[in-house]
Amino acid sequence: MSALSALEQALEQRWESLWARIFDKEPVELLDALRRECDSHAVVCSESLVVVPNAYDVELADSVHDELTRRDSRVGQALTDSLARHAEHHGYAWAGPLTVHITRSAHVPNGRYRVASSVMAHVSAEGFQQAAR
Repeated sequence: MSALSALEQALEQRWESLWARIFDKEPVELLDALRRECDSHAVVCSESLVVVPNAYDVELADSVHDELTRRDSRVGQALTDSLARHAEHHGYAWAGPLTVHITRSAHVPNGRYRVASSVMAHVSAEGFQQAAR
């Protein structure tokens, strides 16, 4: 592991630790759920290419949404950044531009959050090949 990777990992762990203390572990669990969603939908295309979904929907229970957005209005960006670092660490390639969309929901089954992923419908491999030319 390079010194830069070790520093990045240490900073990420401190960021997660701070979130855990401030928010009583909720965001750390949410970050873990996003990472699991990413890992469980990884598709091995070749020996050197593993593609993961690029669109993540996070539904938060009303109380969790209020708590997270009241303390930090950049929750979506922080989750996106953490997921991007996770994918980089594992050598994943995104199926398109990464997005994490956070919404409020009164129907979250566990009363906290629900995470789902997909590949953006309007992103195609042909579009990326043409853009690369």
